[in-house]
Amino acid sequence: MGESLKHKTVNGTMWSFVDSVSGQGITFLVGLVLARLLTPEDYSLLGIIIIFISVFNSIVDSGFSNALIRKNDATDKDYNTVFVSNLGLSVVLCAALYLLAPSISSFFDRPPLTNLLKAMSVIIIINAFAIIQRTILMKNIDFKTQTKISLISSVSSGIVGIGMALAGYGVWALVGQQISRQGLNTICLWSFAKWYPKLQFSFDSFKELFGFGWKLLVSGLIDTTWREIYQVVIGKCYAPATLGQYTRAQQFGSIFSSNLNAVVQRVSYPVLSSIQDDKPRLKAGYKRIIKTAMLPTFVLMLGMAGCAKPMIRVLVGDQWLPAVPLLQIICFQMMLYPLHSLNLNMLQVQGRSDLFLKLEIIKKAVAVGPILLGIFVNIYWMLIGSVFTGFVAYYLNAYYSGPAIGYSIKEQIMDILPSFGVALSMAAVVFALSFVPLSPFIVFPLQIGVGAAIAIGLSKKMGLPEYIELEEIAKRFLTRFKK
Repeated sequence: MGESLKHKTVNGTMWSFVDSVSGQGITFLVGLVLARLLTPEDYSLLGIIIIFISVFNSIVDSGFSNALIRKNDATDKDYNTVFVSNLGLSVVLCAALYLLAPSISSFFDRPPLTNLLKAMSVIIIINAFAIIQRTILMKNIDFKTQTKISLISSVSSGIVGIGMALAGYGVWALVGQQISRQGLNTICLWSFAKWYPKLQFSFDSFKELFGFGWKLLVSGLIDTTWREIYQVVIGKCYAPATLGQYTRAQQFGSIFSSNLNAVVQRVSYPVLSSIQDDKPRLKAGYKRIIKTAMLPTFVLMLGMAGCAKPMIRVLVGDQWLPAVPLLQIICFQMMLYPLHSLNLNMLQVQGRSDLFLKLEIIKKAVAVGPILLGIFVNIYWMLIGSVFTGFVAYYLNAYYSGPAIGYSIKEQIMDILPSFGVALSMAAVVFALSFVPLSPFIVFPLQIGVGAAIAIGLSKKMGLPEYIELEEIAKRFLTRFKK
């Protein structure tokens, strides 16, 4: 990559990482406190609510954000058109969720869901108000501003959630935290992004952007629905506490995988889109991002699987021990998330939203198997099945995204295999330490220290270029942070 683009990429990656760590990290720490104040049943109710909020938010975006990022000459008319479209759709969907709340509550046989869903439905409109501001910051690879916003909204909403939990509001503490976080996030985006909408709508602009974005909308809707359907099955077919344990396991698994995935996706898409017409640079940038992203992903996810039991006992208490085997399986599933995103990003960069949609339909047809296992066998086989379908999905994504730039799936696997080897070796030792007959408050820190030493030592001994790249990024960040 060119020096200026490389600088922009590194700078964007650093601030995107800080954004995720500060925002999601604080939310995660707040979650640890709330997990000791609330019950698995409380989290099961939130898990059901998030199903519908996630799906409806996916519809509101309509694929317009990616269409705007990919369009190098986007105008204010384009932004206003998308803003008006998103806001109008969000009002309709908010009203729909409000009206459907009693039926959803009846389906899951959880009476408290009615009022909880009605209250949470406002998040759909709140998020719609901030989509364009967030898109502009992403398009400019301005994650420094997003970091400030994450800090403000995460800390403030955390105080709200913990305060409500201590006051005895139960599950409403989780609702208060979610609404206050999204509300503050939107207010800050309007304050910092410096873009304000006009009541302007262009049918030509809508047609152009929707022509590319509708396939991404359908793909995103299918993907989001399918990810949330696991919670539907667990919420409907299992005891309420089981969904709470699953939700907690997902939150632990997401702290690394989803955040790393978000960093990679947010930075790689605008960067690669800017060089979409230069195939050699595109391939070089693509290879570099994949190799650099997967080393920490493999290490962190397999390491978490290895130390899951002591970690759960230390951080949230023994009442959450049933989440341990769920978390270990989820770690193997989620370690592939950045690979999925990068390969799908490449299809979008190449303008192949049609192939993006076709692949999404094929992958979800394959994923019917684990859902049936969850309904007719048990939750563990459902999650194990999802790991295998994840590998099938990766093969399909990589097989179709690489050829256009001369990057075969075999070459991609060979690029990430050393990182996987380092992570697997480290995880085996970390897992063995779980059986040491000592307090988890001693074992867990020991696992972290030994795991980090093994991962760093092996990476250095093998001279992995991706480790050297990460080390350089860390040094640059520390230098700037000291200034």
